[in-house]
Amino acid sequence: MQARLSKQERARDTRRKVLIGALVLHKIEKDPNEARRLGDWLRHELPGFLTRDMDKALFADLLEKSDSQPEIQLPDAESATA
Repeated sequence: MQARLSKQERARDTRRKVLIGALVLHKIEKDPNEARRLGDWLRHELPGFLTRDMDKALFADLLEKSDSQPEIQLPDAESATA
């Protein structure tokens, strides 16, 4: 029974992650203002979060900064809480 619960919890966690990712990608594709904000945030956060080369390759299109997207300096988590 413990193994089945654990499997269900992992499946639920995976589904939540997929849905959150789908929402973020939808916003990036459909809303130019959100695309800029989320794109800036992703370009700031993903490089430190992704560790495997194949994962980085999956997000290469989001991580590339085009000339039409100005770079925005985001505050570090430490400075935001200080």
